[in-house]
Amino acid sequence: MPEYLISFNDEWVAEHTPEQIDRKAVASRALIQEMREAGVLRFANGGLDRSTALCSVRAADGEPVFADAPAVERDEYLGGFTVIDVPDDETARHWAGRLAVVLDWPQEVHRFRGPGEGASRPSAQEGQR
Repeated sequence: MPEYLISFNDEWVAEHTPEQIDRKAVASRALIQEMREAGVLRFANGGLDRSTALCSVRAADGEPVFADAPAVERDEYLGGFTVIDVPDDETARHWAGRLAVVLDWPQEVHRFRGPGEGASRPSAQEGQR
């Protein structure tokens, strides 16, 4: 089955009180548990923003070079994400919609290409269309 990334950027989320965040955390954990029980959850986590960036790394002469700064200065940061394994786009949309409603902030859905399927080679699902 194809895997999908459901994500949101921290900047897409309005300021919340601690109580609002707590309520959304309880609701989202319940939905994540439902995903787990349905057998579609691969991984989920959140609470990311500018302050959680640890480092960036690039290659130089075949060696990793670490920097205590972002690789590229930007205005948006990943806020959280969920990876699911579902049979089709419609099912991915279903779970993303459930997350959007529970959290009340936008979600973005990406379909991972299968192993060995780069930008120049269509995914298996695209080949079936």
